[in-house]
Amino acid sequence: MADNQMIPRRLLKVRVHGIRYEAEDIFSFELRSIDGAELPRFTAGSHIEILIKNGLERSYSLVNPQHETHRYVVAVARDPQSRGGSEYMCDILRPGHELQISEPSNNFALAEDAAETVLIAGGIGITPIWSMLQRLVQINRSWRLFYTARTRERAAFLAELLALQSQYPDRVTIVFDQEPNVAGLNLEAIVRSQSPVAHFYCCGPAGLLNAFEAATSSLDPATVHLERFSSEQAPARGGFEVTLAKSGRSFLIPADKTILEVLLSEGIEVSRSCMEGVCGTCETPVLEGVPDHRDSVLSKREREANKMMMICCSGSKTDKLVLDL
Repeated sequence: MADNQMIPRRLLKVRVHGIRYEAEDIFSFELRSIDGAELPRFTAGSHIEILIKNGLERSYSLVNPQHETHRYVVAVARDPQSRGGSEYMCDILRPGHELQISEPSNNFALAEDAAETVLIAGGIGITPIWSMLQRLVQINRSWRLFYTARTRERAAFLAELLALQSQYPDRVTIVFDQEPNVAGLNLEAIVRSQSPVAHFYCCGPAGLLNAFEAATSSLDPATVHLERFSSEQAPARGGFEVTLAKSGRSFLIPADKTILEVLLSEGIEVSRSCMEGVCGTCETPVLEGVPDHRDSVLSKREREANKMMMICCSGSKTDKLVLDL
């Protein structure tokens, strides 16, 4: 990534081929290339960035099977506290509209050679998990799914999941935790009951992810995978100097700005999307200094190595950082 941080990313032009109601306040969007050409290949767990308007971008997981190259499908939950992304997608976008998107990237990759895979999803967190599940079925691997939603009406892809449950009744557990006399998922019990060689994947709201991290804390970190849709940490603020190694330019990061905000204000184009440390798009190599990590992408081991950082949210524990930009 060090070599292409300053190179404008390749954007794809697509058309909204169709919009489907998936559940209450959840819609899926089928995107196809404008000229009918194949789209770049992707792997289960991948996401794309969609350029919304006025510089706003949002990252959405691809939910369709990875062998499909004629289309990308994303699912979006309409957030009543939307900062513009889900409001635009669900309220304004219509079939026939054209969009610019990034090529797919994957920070939540599926280990296809795992002897056992345990998938845990909450709410709209089913989106990357559904793509993974379709892939595991396709390649005939051993898997289990635990899916929780507030109600049946708010469960995306429920018909497909119920069909899978009828086919594999011992592998699919679906819980609606706001229904009467229903207990939520007991993640500690789920983790304890699985094979010691299992890989675990989780995506969903913060409470579920925090419980997942606690339940898997004693496992090999290489077998534990999670993806957050939003950060729980406040971004680190300035009060330090940043030097860009490739240009030699230096900037003082003020207390009310992030590194990324300062670079963008100086006309320095850096790939970015979520702006809060959950998508990994702005990952940047660190040559000198110790970052103050605030992202939800890097593993504990990667943070301790201090070789990479997310400049949209992370700061510095030292007076100076030198970045490979």
